[in-house]
Amino acid sequence: MSIATFAAGCFWGVEAKFRRLAGVTDTRVGYIGGIMPDPDYKLVCTGTTGHAEAIEVTFDPSIISYSALLDFFWQIHDPTTLNRQGPDIGTQYRSAVFYHDESQHQEALSKKQHLNQTQFKQHPIVTEITAISEFYPAEDYHQRYIEKQQG
Repeated sequence: MSIATFAAGCFWGVEAKFRRLAGVTDTRVGYIGGIMPDPDYKLVCTGTTGHAEAIEVTFDPSIISYSALLDFFWQIHDPTTLNRQGPDIGTQYRSAVFYHDESQHQEALSKKQHLNQTQFKQHPIVTEITAISEFYPAEDYHQRYIEKQQG
């Protein structure tokens, strides 16, 4: 199994979308990229901790590639809006790829460049591509939140 970590706005909907992909074996939502250890939802929502709401995706690369996950990531949100997804505004809702190794780093950079040259010429992608840092799992009630609401 391999791990990919993405931020694309509110983590509830992002997690629900990734969970439907064949080859994704598990997900966790949480907080990453901030300045304080072990933040909670209330603090992250203030926008002062520097954390992004993110999803950690565990996947089987023999079924789905990291490249396919990147393609999906850029399709399910608007990567051209800085610190915003829909009605959610703030750095905690930024678009970001947190790479786990140099291969993921290069693949994300390459895909971002290609998309900027093809699909996003008018409005360039603002997605950050950053090395993985400490991922703090969100509180239990946030995990698989949409599934829980649907029963």
